Amino acid sequence: MTITYTAVLDVRRGTAETLARLLRAHRNRLGTRKNTRALGAFKQAVLVLRWFVDGTRLAQLARDNGISVPTAYRYLHEGLTVLSDHAPDLSTALERGAAAGYTHLNLDGTVIRTDRVAAPGPNGADLWWSGKHKHHGGNVQVVSAPDGWPLWVSPVRPGREHDTTCARTHGLNAALDRLSTTLGVPTLTDLGYEDAGDGFRHPVKKPHGGPLPTEQQTFNKVIRGIHGVSERANALLKVTFKALRRVSLDPGSITRIARAALVLLQLEHGRTT
Repeated sequence: MTITYTAVLDVRRGTAETLARLLRAHRNRLGTRKNTRALGAFKQAVLVLRWFVDGTRLAQLARDNGISVPTAYRYLHEGLTVLSDHAPDLSTALERGAAAGYTHLNLDGTVIRTDRVAAPGPNGADLWWSGKHKHHGGNVQVVSAPDGWPLWVSPVRPGREHDTTCARTHGLNAALDRLSTTLGVPTLTDLGYEDAGDGFRHPVKKPHGGPLPTEQQTFNKVIRGIHGVSERANALLKVTFKALRRVSLDPGSITRIARAALVLLQLEHGRTT
C-alpha cells in the first residue's frame, strides 16, 4: 500500500522555469526530437531542484516520476552539467567584483563531506580524508563579496590538501595579487592562507614565547571582524542546498555540484555580485 501526499518545494517558480529553459535549449542543441524523453524539461528541472534543495534520494525521484533509477541519474547529471556551464569563471567573477566597486573580497575554503572513498594519496595517505575535519570530503575555495555573497567557487580538490595548496592550484594567488596591485582590492583570509601572496590580508600569527604587540592585536581584530562574514558564503550554499552537506556521488562531481549550486543561488536571489 502507498500513500500519495502533497509537498511544496521551497524554490521560486521562476528558478524552475529558467532551469527548464536551459534544459530545453540543451536538448535542442543535442537534436532531441519532441516527445522522445520520459520527462519534459520542466519536470526534469523539478527533479534536479528536489535533489539539490531537499536532498531527495534518486530512487525516490525515479519512483515519483515513473522512470527508472538509471534514467533519473542521467537526468540529474544532465542538469548538473547544464547549470555548471553557466557558472562564472574566476576572471569573470573578479571583473564583476571590481565593477561593483568592492573595497575588498573574501576567500575561504570549505570541505564538502563525501562518503568514504578509498583512493591512496602521497605516502599512502587517504587522498580524500580531511585530517582537520576528521571525515572524507572535497576542498572547494569560495570567493565572496564584502557581505559574504558567493561570487565564485573553485573546482574540487582532495580533502587532505591545505587551503593554500588548493588556492595555488586554481591560480587564485596570482589572480588575487593582480587584483590588489592593479585596482587596490585586497583579499581577506584567515591564517590558513599565511604568506599566500601580497594581495592577501590575514591576521598576524602570534610569535612563540610572547604576545603580539597592541597594534598587531588590533589589526587582527579588525581583519577577523571584517572577514568573519565570509562564513556566510559557505553557509548560504550548504544551508540552501542539502545536496552540498554530503555527496554520495563520485567526489569529482563536487565541481559540477558546487558550480551548479552557485548558479541556482544566483537565480533564486536574482544576484550575481
